[in-house]
Amino acid sequence: MANRYAIILAAGQGTRMKSKLYKVLHPVMGRPMVQHVIDQLKQAQLDEMVTIVGHGAEKVAEHIGDQSRLVVQEEQLGTGHAAMQAEDVLEDKDGTTIVVCGDTPLITSDTFQALFDHHEQENAKATILTAKAPTPAGYGRVIRNEKNEVERIVEHKDASEQERQIDEINTGTYCFDNKTLFQALKQVSNDNVQGEYYLPDVIEIAKKANQKVSAFMTADFEETLGVNDRVALAQAEKSMKKRINEKHMRNGVTIIDPDQTYIGPDVKMEQDVIIHPGSIIDGQSVIKSEAEIGPHSEIHNCSVGENSLVKQSVATDSTIGNRVKIGPYAHIRPEAAIGNEAKIGNFVEVKKADIGDGSKVSHLSYIGDADVGNNVNIGCGTITVNYDGKNKALTTIEDDAFIGCNSNLIAPVTVGKGSYVAAGSTITKHVPEDSLSVARARQTNKEGYASKIKDRK
Repeated sequence: MANRYAIILAAGQGTRMKSKLYKVLHPVMGRPMVQHVIDQLKQAQLDEMVTIVGHGAEKVAEHIGDQSRLVVQEEQLGTGHAAMQAEDVLEDKDGTTIVVCGDTPLITSDTFQALFDHHEQENAKATILTAKAPTPAGYGRVIRNEKNEVERIVEHKDASEQERQIDEINTGTYCFDNKTLFQALKQVSNDNVQGEYYLPDVIEIAKKANQKVSAFMTADFEETLGVNDRVALAQAEKSMKKRINEKHMRNGVTIIDPDQTYIGPDVKMEQDVIIHPGSIIDGQSVIKSEAEIGPHSEIHNCSVGENSLVKQSVATDSTIGNRVKIGPYAHIRPEAAIGNEAKIGNFVEVKKADIGDGSKVSHLSYIGDADVGNNVNIGCGTITVNYDGKNKALTTIEDDAFIGCNSNLIAPVTVGKGSYVAAGSTITKHVPEDSLSVARARQTNKEGYASKIKDRK
């Protein structure tokens, strides 16, 4: 196999996006467009990848890191000029170079691989990735001769009426013999209305030199979509969402309403998971077999165990065990670990807390900076008072303890194993094992006093 290289064109300012964010960093399903391109290209086993950046280069560099070599295009003088910026890195190398735009997040690794293979099998000097467009207006048309060979590319505005009937379009992705590419780029002229150097001119230069130019047609026009504005960004998001959801459904996941379900590209789900409408699952989340998410739940960077239910709730950067019930309307904040067969009920917030196996926090409670043992029952309205205005402290509730409703546990404090805290207590001292702790004022009844208050009014 020949050496393989890639040039990603990512220097455009993207003025039609009307955004302060660098164009190729706009996310599709939570991942920047250019990252989708890099991820798919990586699977082609490249020897070198060069990303051409311009305006906002430092932000792209910050995101890409060492995934690709970066070269700055100081002036944006067209796609041919952009590709030429990789000359110092690639010019003398033998092999095949793919040139792809950083705003084409939907092209798959399979398509990149097929384009490489076709180019090398045809022994071509240049190969165009083409597609059949349902509405080709605005695209460059691929003109073939009687032998079905590529004759030229004609832009829509320059095409005759007959040529405009052709629905095979140039997608803007190419494979080249690497040395041929850079030799041809030196011959590209900017003698045009825009005064720019266009990469497609390399095709015409190759044809005039009697070099073989081929074309590989992808079956899926949709994946060649370039994102130039917010409308196209939304279309790409919709297409990527559909692709991801279909992959999971074919792998045994039930998604009740795919149109109303958002699953990030890095999410892993096992068979027999059920996802209800309105759910968002993203980051590095892992959903285990027979778990049920939603409706209307958000899961970010979480592991959700087997047979667990997360209903109308939000969970972030946390671990949820097996056979756990969460929600409705619970909030699992970062660094929480919910043990097996635990229950986190409605309007409960858990933050940076370990909840042991079989423990229950059923409703209207805040459990933060806490270590809760196994088989603990925490009553309605309980709060671990973890912050004194300066520092946060730990609350420890040991196995089999029972916390009555509307209790305040003032950290640092420990409730011993098997102990009871009476409802309405404010606990400021450690509770020994197997004890009952009552920390509330004695009730006093003043009979007839209510009438006096009414008389005053």
